[in-house]
Amino acid sequence: MRENLVIPRPVVEGRLTRMAGLTIEAVGCQAPIGSRCAIHTPDGEDIDSEVVGFSRDRTFLMPTGDPRGLSPGARVIPTGQLLEVPVGPGLLGRVIDANGEPLDDHGKMTFTDRRPLSARPINPLSRCAIDQPLDVGIRAINALLTIGRGQRVGLFAGSGVGKSVLLGMMTKNTRADVVVVGLIGERGREVNEFVRETLGPEGLKRAVVVAVPADTPPLKRLHGAMTATSIAEYFRDQGKHVLLLVDSLTRYAQAQREIGLAVGEPPTTKGYPPSVFARLPRLVERAGNTGAHSGSITAIYTVLAEGDDQNDPVVDSARAVLDGHIVLSRRIAETGRFPAIDIEASISRLMNSIVSDHHRQLAMRFRHILSLYHQNEDLINTGIYHPGSNPELDQAIALYPAMNDFLRQRQGESVAWEQSLQQLETLLTSAGG
Repeated sequence: MRENLVIPRPVVEGRLTRMAGLTIEAVGCQAPIGSRCAIHTPDGEDIDSEVVGFSRDRTFLMPTGDPRGLSPGARVIPTGQLLEVPVGPGLLGRVIDANGEPLDDHGKMTFTDRRPLSARPINPLSRCAIDQPLDVGIRAINALLTIGRGQRVGLFAGSGVGKSVLLGMMTKNTRADVVVVGLIGERGREVNEFVRETLGPEGLKRAVVVAVPADTPPLKRLHGAMTATSIAEYFRDQGKHVLLLVDSLTRYAQAQREIGLAVGEPPTTKGYPPSVFARLPRLVERAGNTGAHSGSITAIYTVLAEGDDQNDPVVDSARAVLDGHIVLSRRIAETGRFPAIDIEASISRLMNSIVSDHHRQLAMRFRHILSLYHQNEDLINTGIYHPGSNPELDQAIALYPAMNDFLRQRQGESVAWEQSLQQLETLLTSAGG
Protein backbone atom coordinates (compact mmCIF):
# COMPACT_ATOMS: atom_id res chain seq x y z
CA MET A 1 0.00 0.00 0.00
CA ARG A 2 1.42 3.38 -1.01
CA GLU A 3 2.11 5.93 1.68
CA ASN A 4 0.33 9.25 1.46
CA LEU A 5 2.68 11.83 0.06
CA VAL A 6 2.61 15.39 1.31
CA ILE A 7 2.94 17.66 -1.69
CA PRO A 8 4.05 21.14 -0.67
CA ARG A 9 1.94 23.97 -1.97
CA PRO A 10 3.74 26.23 -4.40
CA VAL A 11 4.50 29.71 -3.18
CA VAL A 12 2.31 32.11 -5.13
CA GLU A 13 3.40 35.66 -4.48
CA GLY A 14 1.25 38.71 -5.04
CA ARG A 15 1.50 42.44 -5.39
CA LEU A 16 0.47 45.15 -3.00
CA THR A 17 -2.36 47.17 -4.54
CA ARG A 18 -3.81 49.24 -1.71
CA MET A 19 -3.24 50.24 1.89
CA ALA A 20 -6.05 51.95 3.77
CA GLY A 21 -5.46 52.63 7.43
CA LEU A 22 -3.81 49.49 8.77
CA THR A 23 -5.13 47.09 6.13
CA ILE A 24 -2.99 46.00 3.19
CA GLU A 25 -4.65 44.58 0.08
CA ALA A 26 -2.71 42.27 -2.22
CA VAL A 27 -3.70 40.61 -5.48
CA GLY A 28 -2.43 37.22 -6.62
CA CYS A 29 -1.24 36.12 -3.17
CA GLN A 30 -2.42 32.69 -2.06
CA ALA A 31 -2.04 32.19 1.69
CA PRO A 32 -4.37 30.90 4.43
CA ILE A 33 -5.69 33.09 7.23
CA GLY A 34 -3.23 33.35 10.10
CA SER A 35 -0.14 32.68 7.96
CA ARG A 36 2.77 35.04 7.61
CA CYS A 37 3.84 36.98 4.55
CA ALA A 38 6.92 39.07 3.84
CA ILE A 39 6.43 42.34 1.98
CA HIS A 40 9.51 43.57 0.10
CA THR A 41 9.93 47.33 0.15
CA PRO A 42 11.81 49.28 -2.57
CA ASP A 43 14.70 49.95 -0.17
CA GLY A 44 15.28 46.21 0.33
CA GLU A 45 13.61 45.85 3.73
CA ASP A 46 11.15 43.07 4.58
CA ILE A 47 8.01 43.91 6.57
CA ASP A 48 6.36 41.02 8.36
CA SER A 49 2.58 40.75 8.02
CA GLU A 50 -0.25 38.33 8.73
CA VAL A 51 -3.21 37.32 6.58
CA VAL A 52 -6.39 38.48 8.32
CA GLY A 53 -8.99 37.99 5.57
CA PHE A 54 -9.70 37.69 1.86
CA SER A 55 -12.39 38.56 -0.69
CA ARG A 56 -12.37 36.95 -4.14
CA ASP A 57 -8.93 37.67 -5.59
CA ARG A 58 -7.93 40.11 -2.85
CA THR A 59 -6.00 39.10 0.26
CA PHE A 60 -6.13 41.34 3.34
CA LEU A 61 -2.99 41.58 5.44
CA MET A 62 -1.97 43.56 8.46
CA PRO A 63 1.63 44.48 9.36
CA THR A 64 3.05 43.37 12.70
CA GLY A 65 5.54 46.22 12.70
CA ASP A 66 6.13 49.68 11.27
CA PRO A 67 4.65 49.85 7.72
CA ARG A 68 6.79 52.81 6.61
CA GLY A 69 8.39 52.24 3.22
CA LEU A 70 5.52 50.33 1.64
CA SER A 71 4.56 51.37 -1.89
CA PRO A 72 2.12 50.15 -4.59
CA GLY A 73 3.33 47.09 -6.43
CA ALA A 74 5.53 45.77 -3.61
CA ARG A 75 6.04 42.01 -3.69
CA VAL A 76 4.01 40.01 -1.13
CA ILE A 77 5.58 36.58 -0.58
CA PRO A 78 3.91 33.93 1.64
CA THR A 79 6.42 32.34 3.99
CA GLY A 80 4.30 29.22 4.57
CA GLN A 81 4.71 29.64 8.33
CA LEU A 82 2.24 30.22 11.13
CA LEU A 83 3.14 32.53 13.98
CA GLU A 84 4.93 30.74 16.82
CA VAL A 85 6.52 31.82 20.07
CA PRO A 86 9.83 30.42 21.36
CA VAL A 87 9.54 28.91 24.85
CA GLY A 88 11.81 27.40 27.47
CA PRO A 89 13.09 27.83 31.05
CA GLY A 90 15.30 30.68 29.81
CA LEU A 91 12.22 32.91 29.70
CA LEU A 92 12.09 33.20 33.50
CA GLY A 93 13.15 36.62 34.69
CA ARG A 94 12.90 38.17 31.24
CA VAL A 95 10.80 40.88 29.60
CA ILE A 96 9.89 40.11 25.98
CA ASP A 97 7.65 41.45 23.22
CA ALA A 98 4.85 39.68 21.34
CA ASN A 99 7.37 37.89 19.08
CA GLY A 100 9.46 36.56 21.96
CA GLU A 101 12.26 39.08 21.40
CA PRO A 102 13.91 40.46 24.56
CA LEU A 103 13.08 44.01 25.63
CA ASP A 104 15.48 44.00 28.57
CA ASP A 105 19.27 44.29 28.54
CA HIS A 106 20.03 40.79 29.83
CA GLY A 107 21.40 39.42 26.57
CA LYS A 108 20.17 36.62 24.35
CA MET A 109 17.77 33.95 25.53
CA THR A 110 17.97 30.20 25.09
CA PHE A 111 14.87 28.31 23.96
CA THR A 112 14.02 24.62 23.94
CA ASP A 113 10.79 24.59 21.94
CA ARG A 114 8.33 26.64 19.92
CA ARG A 115 4.59 26.90 20.49
CA PRO A 116 1.84 28.17 18.16
CA LEU A 117 0.02 31.30 19.21
CA SER A 118 -3.34 29.57 18.82
CA ALA A 119 -3.67 26.26 20.66
CA ARG A 120 -6.29 23.63 19.98
CA PRO A 121 -9.35 23.72 22.25
CA ILE A 122 -9.15 21.53 25.35
CA ASN A 123 -11.65 18.70 25.58
CA PRO A 124 -13.95 19.81 28.44
CA LEU A 125 -14.19 16.22 29.70
CA SER A 126 -10.40 16.05 30.12
CA ARG A 127 -10.29 18.92 32.59
CA CYS A 128 -9.81 17.90 36.20
CA ALA A 129 -11.90 19.50 38.92
CA ILE A 130 -10.85 22.70 40.69
CA ASP A 131 -10.76 21.66 44.32
CA GLN A 132 -7.74 23.43 45.86
CA PRO A 133 -7.73 27.04 47.09
CA LEU A 134 -4.96 29.29 45.83
CA ASP A 135 -3.20 31.60 48.26
CA VAL A 136 -2.82 35.01 46.56
CA GLY A 137 -1.55 36.84 49.64
CA ILE A 138 -4.48 39.32 49.64
CA ARG A 139 -6.55 39.03 52.82
CA ALA A 140 -9.88 40.16 51.32
CA ILE A 141 -9.59 37.74 48.39
CA ASN A 142 -8.34 34.78 50.42
CA ALA A 143 -11.07 35.09 53.04
CA LEU A 144 -14.09 36.40 51.11
CA LEU A 145 -13.45 35.70 47.41
CA THR A 146 -11.36 32.54 47.57
CA ILE A 147 -9.81 31.62 44.22
CA GLY A 148 -9.21 27.99 43.25
CA ARG A 149 -6.10 26.69 41.52
CA GLY A 150 -7.01 26.69 37.82
CA GLN A 151 -9.80 29.26 38.11
CA ARG A 152 -10.22 32.17 35.68
CA VAL A 153 -11.17 35.46 37.32
CA GLY A 154 -11.80 38.96 36.02
CA LEU A 155 -10.54 42.08 37.77
CA PHE A 156 -13.05 44.78 36.79
CA ALA A 157 -11.96 48.36 37.34
CA GLY A 158 -12.09 51.85 35.94
CA SER A 159 -8.93 53.80 35.29
CA GLY A 160 -6.82 54.87 38.26
CA VAL A 161 -8.33 52.75 41.03
CA GLY A 162 -5.30 50.56 41.74
CA LYS A 163 -5.67 47.50 39.53
CA SER A 164 -1.99 47.50 38.48
CA VAL A 165 -0.85 47.72 42.10
CA LEU A 166 -3.18 44.86 43.06
CA LEU A 167 -1.78 42.80 40.17
CA GLY A 168 1.75 43.46 41.39
CA MET A 169 0.85 42.36 44.91
CA MET A 170 -0.69 39.15 43.59
CA THR A 171 2.34 38.52 41.37
CA LYS A 172 4.71 38.66 44.34
CA ASN A 173 2.50 36.98 46.94
CA THR A 174 0.73 34.16 45.08
CA ARG A 175 1.95 30.63 45.73
CA ALA A 176 2.68 29.60 42.15
CA ASP A 177 5.68 28.01 40.45
CA VAL A 178 5.70 30.45 37.53
CA VAL A 179 4.02 33.81 36.94
CA VAL A 180 3.35 35.01 33.39
CA VAL A 181 2.35 38.66 33.01
CA GLY A 182 0.91 40.06 29.79
CA LEU A 183 0.92 43.88 29.70
CA ILE A 184 -1.26 44.56 26.66
CA GLY A 185 -1.88 48.07 25.37
CA GLU A 186 -0.49 49.83 28.43
CA ARG A 187 1.48 53.07 28.33
CA GLY A 188 5.22 52.57 28.00
CA ARG A 189 5.80 54.40 31.28
CA GLU A 190 3.44 52.04 33.11
CA VAL A 191 5.24 49.00 31.67
CA ASN A 192 8.55 50.26 33.02
CA GLU A 193 7.04 51.10 36.42
CA PHE A 194 5.36 47.70 36.71
CA VAL A 195 8.56 45.80 35.92
CA ARG A 196 10.98 47.89 38.00
CA GLU A 197 8.84 49.04 40.92
CA THR A 198 5.59 47.11 41.26
CA LEU A 199 7.07 43.71 40.37
CA GLY A 200 10.65 44.38 41.47
CA PRO A 201 13.75 42.20 41.10
CA GLU A 202 12.48 39.50 43.50
CA GLY A 203 9.10 39.18 41.81
CA LEU A 204 10.72 39.06 38.37
CA LYS A 205 12.88 36.02 39.20
CA ARG A 206 10.04 33.53 38.74
CA ALA A 207 8.09 35.61 36.22
CA VAL A 208 7.90 36.15 32.47
CA VAL A 209 6.65 39.55 31.32
CA VAL A 210 5.21 40.01 27.83
CA ALA A 211 5.03 43.75 27.19
CA VAL A 212 3.20 45.17 24.17
CA PRO A 213 2.67 48.92 24.72
CA ALA A 214 -0.18 51.00 23.32
CA ASP A 215 1.88 52.42 20.45
CA THR A 216 2.30 49.02 18.76
CA PRO A 217 0.04 47.88 15.87
CA PRO A 218 -3.25 46.23 16.88
CA LEU A 219 -2.15 42.87 15.49
CA LYS A 220 0.86 42.88 17.77
CA ARG A 221 -1.29 43.76 20.78
CA LEU A 222 -3.56 40.86 19.88
CA HIS A 223 -0.54 38.56 19.63
CA GLY A 224 0.76 39.76 23.01
CA ALA A 225 -2.10 38.19 24.96
CA MET A 226 -1.82 35.02 22.89
CA THR A 227 1.95 34.87 23.43
CA ALA A 228 1.53 35.16 27.20
CA THR A 229 -1.07 32.37 27.12
CA SER A 230 1.16 30.11 24.98
CA ILE A 231 4.04 30.59 27.43
CA ALA A 232 1.74 29.75 30.35
CA GLU A 233 0.60 26.61 28.50
CA TYR A 234 4.21 25.52 28.03
CA PHE A 235 4.98 25.73 31.75
CA ARG A 236 1.65 24.07 32.61
CA ASP A 237 2.57 21.15 30.37
CA GLN A 238 5.84 20.89 32.30
CA GLY A 239 3.80 20.17 35.43
CA LYS A 240 4.09 23.71 36.85
CA HIS A 241 1.34 25.65 38.58
CA VAL A 242 1.16 28.91 36.65
CA LEU A 243 -0.40 32.26 37.52
CA LEU A 244 -1.33 34.11 34.32
CA LEU A 245 -2.03 37.84 34.63
CA VAL A 246 -3.30 39.67 31.53
CA ASP A 247 -3.64 43.45 31.76
CA SER A 248 -5.91 44.04 30.05
CA LEU A 249 -8.55 41.96 28.33
CA THR A 250 -10.21 45.19 27.19
CA ARG A 251 -7.12 46.25 25.20
CA TYR A 252 -7.12 42.81 23.60
CA ALA A 253 -10.76 43.30 22.57
CA GLN A 254 -10.06 46.80 21.29
CA ALA A 255 -7.18 45.51 19.15
CA GLN A 256 -9.50 42.94 17.58
CA ARG A 257 -12.09 45.67 17.05
CA GLU A 258 -9.54 47.69 15.06
CA ILE A 259 -8.67 44.65 12.97
CA GLY A 260 -12.29 43.60 12.40
CA LEU A 261 -13.43 47.05 11.34
CA ALA A 262 -10.39 47.46 9.08
CA VAL A 263 -11.26 44.32 7.08
CA GLY A 264 -14.91 45.30 6.72
CA GLU A 265 -16.73 43.61 9.62
CA PRO A 266 -19.97 45.36 10.55
CA PRO A 267 -19.97 47.11 13.95
CA THR A 268 -22.62 45.73 16.29
CA THR A 269 -22.63 46.58 20.01
CA LYS A 270 -21.05 50.00 20.67
CA GLY A 271 -18.80 49.64 17.64
CA TYR A 272 -17.50 46.15 18.45
CA PRO A 273 -17.73 43.65 15.55
CA PRO A 274 -18.85 40.04 16.19
CA SER A 275 -15.30 38.66 16.00
CA VAL A 276 -14.44 40.39 19.30
CA PHE A 277 -17.00 38.35 21.24
CA ALA A 278 -15.88 35.18 19.47
CA ARG A 279 -12.22 35.69 20.36
CA LEU A 280 -12.69 36.43 24.06
CA PRO A 281 -13.86 32.93 25.09
CA ARG A 282 -11.26 31.28 22.84
CA LEU A 283 -8.50 33.09 24.72
CA VAL A 284 -9.98 32.55 28.19
CA GLU A 285 -10.75 28.85 27.67
CA ARG A 286 -7.06 28.11 27.08
CA ALA A 287 -6.40 28.65 30.81
CA GLY A 288 -7.44 26.34 33.64
CA ASN A 289 -6.68 22.73 34.57
CA THR A 290 -6.14 19.89 32.12
CA GLY A 291 -5.27 16.28 32.94
CA ALA A 292 -4.75 15.01 36.46
CA HIS A 293 -0.98 14.61 35.95
CA SER A 294 -0.23 18.06 34.51
CA GLY A 295 0.01 21.52 35.95
CA SER A 296 -2.53 24.32 36.02
CA ILE A 297 -3.08 27.88 34.83
CA THR A 298 -4.87 30.22 37.21
CA ALA A 299 -5.71 33.30 35.16
CA ILE A 300 -6.49 36.84 36.29
CA TYR A 301 -7.73 39.14 33.51
CA THR A 302 -8.16 42.84 34.13
CA VAL A 303 -11.17 44.37 32.40
CA LEU A 304 -11.27 48.13 32.03
CA ALA A 305 -14.78 49.44 32.68
CA GLU A 306 -14.97 52.50 30.42
CA GLY A 307 -16.47 55.33 32.44
CA ASP A 308 -16.93 52.85 35.33
CA ASP A 309 -19.74 51.29 33.28
CA GLN A 310 -20.24 47.72 34.54
CA ASN A 311 -22.59 47.06 31.57
CA ASP A 312 -19.97 47.84 28.92
CA PRO A 313 -20.10 45.15 26.15
CA VAL A 314 -16.62 43.81 26.90
CA VAL A 315 -17.27 43.87 30.66
CA ASP A 316 -20.56 42.03 30.21
CA SER A 317 -19.06 39.46 27.82
CA ALA A 318 -16.04 38.83 30.06
CA ARG A 319 -18.25 38.41 33.12
CA ALA A 320 -20.18 35.68 31.30
CA VAL A 321 -17.14 33.57 30.34
CA LEU A 322 -15.09 33.89 33.54
CA ASP A 323 -15.36 31.93 36.79
CA GLY A 324 -15.81 34.99 38.94
CA HIS A 325 -15.16 38.72 39.07
CA ILE A 326 -13.49 41.09 41.50
CA VAL A 327 -14.77 44.66 41.22
CA LEU A 328 -12.61 47.62 42.22
CA SER A 329 -14.71 50.64 43.20
CA ARG A 330 -13.77 54.26 42.56
CA ARG A 331 -15.96 55.28 45.51
CA ILE A 332 -13.94 53.04 47.85
CA ALA A 333 -10.63 54.20 46.36
CA GLU A 334 -11.60 57.82 47.02
CA THR A 335 -11.96 56.99 50.73
CA GLY A 336 -8.32 55.87 50.79
CA ARG A 337 -8.97 52.16 51.31
CA PHE A 338 -6.76 49.97 49.12
CA PRO A 339 -7.18 47.52 47.57
CA ALA A 340 -10.51 49.13 46.68
CA ILE A 341 -12.40 45.81 46.39
CA ASP A 342 -16.19 46.10 46.39
CA ILE A 343 -17.00 42.89 48.25
CA GLU A 344 -20.75 43.12 47.66
CA ALA A 345 -20.34 43.45 43.86
CA SER A 346 -17.68 40.72 43.61
CA ILE A 347 -18.05 36.95 43.53
CA SER A 348 -15.98 33.80 43.18
CA ARG A 349 -18.16 31.18 41.52
CA LEU A 350 -16.02 28.30 42.80
CA MET A 351 -15.55 29.42 46.39
CA ASN A 352 -18.39 27.30 47.77
CA SER A 353 -16.85 24.12 46.35
CA ILE A 354 -13.27 24.67 47.57
CA VAL A 355 -13.71 25.94 51.14
CA SER A 356 -15.16 24.36 54.27
CA ASP A 357 -18.70 24.98 55.49
CA HIS A 358 -17.32 26.97 58.42
CA HIS A 359 -15.31 29.24 56.10
CA ARG A 360 -18.32 29.72 53.84
CA GLN A 361 -20.57 30.67 56.75
CA LEU A 362 -18.02 33.20 58.04
CA ALA A 363 -17.75 34.81 54.60
CA MET A 364 -21.54 34.98 54.23
CA ARG A 365 -21.84 36.52 57.70
CA PHE A 366 -19.24 39.17 56.84
CA ARG A 367 -21.06 40.02 53.60
CA HIS A 368 -24.40 40.26 55.38
CA ILE A 369 -23.12 42.62 58.08
CA LEU A 370 -21.30 44.80 55.53
CA SER A 371 -24.36 44.97 53.29
CA LEU A 372 -26.62 45.83 56.24
CA TYR A 373 -24.39 48.75 57.20
CA HIS A 374 -24.24 50.12 53.63
CA GLN A 375 -28.03 49.84 53.23
CA ASN A 376 -28.51 52.06 56.29
CA GLU A 377 -25.42 54.23 55.91
CA ASP A 378 -27.33 57.41 55.07
CA LEU A 379 -29.61 56.98 58.10
CA ILE A 380 -26.58 56.42 60.33
CA ASN A 381 -24.57 59.40 59.02
CA THR A 382 -27.50 61.82 59.24
CA GLY A 383 -28.39 60.77 62.78
CA ILE A 384 -31.87 59.57 61.85
CA TYR A 385 -31.15 56.05 63.12
CA HIS A 386 -31.39 55.70 66.92
CA PRO A 387 -29.13 53.06 68.52
CA GLY A 388 -31.10 50.22 70.05
CA SER A 389 -33.79 50.19 67.37
CA ASN A 390 -32.18 47.24 65.56
CA PRO A 391 -29.72 45.02 67.51
CA GLU A 392 -28.28 43.55 64.29
CA LEU A 393 -27.65 46.98 62.83
CA ASP A 394 -26.09 48.08 66.12
CA GLN A 395 -23.67 45.20 65.78
CA ALA A 396 -22.91 46.20 62.17
CA ILE A 397 -22.15 49.76 63.30
CA ALA A 398 -19.83 48.45 66.03
CA LEU A 399 -18.02 46.08 63.67
CA TYR A 400 -17.73 48.36 60.63
CA PRO A 401 -14.41 50.06 61.54
CA ALA A 402 -12.78 46.67 62.16
CA MET A 403 -14.27 45.29 58.93
CA ASN A 404 -12.91 48.26 57.00
CA ASP A 405 -9.45 47.63 58.48
CA PHE A 406 -9.76 43.96 57.57
CA LEU A 407 -10.31 44.87 53.91
CA ARG A 408 -7.40 47.33 53.89
CA GLN A 409 -3.90 46.01 53.10
CA ARG A 410 -0.60 47.78 52.51
CA GLN A 411 1.19 47.29 49.20
CA GLY A 412 4.17 45.45 50.68
CA GLU A 413 2.09 43.32 53.04
CA SER A 414 1.34 39.64 52.39
CA VAL A 415 -1.32 37.72 54.33
CA ALA A 416 -1.39 33.93 53.93
CA TRP A 417 -4.63 32.06 53.29
CA GLU A 418 -4.69 30.39 56.73
CA GLN A 419 -3.93 33.71 58.43
CA SER A 420 -6.69 35.43 56.46
CA LEU A 421 -9.25 32.87 57.62
CA GLN A 422 -8.07 33.14 61.21
CA GLN A 423 -8.35 36.94 61.19
CA LEU A 424 -11.85 36.71 59.68
CA GLU A 425 -12.96 34.32 62.39
CA THR A 426 -11.44 36.50 65.12
CA LEU A 427 -13.17 39.59 63.75
CA LEU A 428 -16.63 38.04 63.69
CA THR A 429 -16.41 36.17 67.00
CA SER A 430 -14.88 39.04 68.98
CA ALA A 431 -18.16 40.98 68.90
CA GLY A 432 -20.46 37.99 68.82
CA GLY A 433 -20.78 38.15 65.01
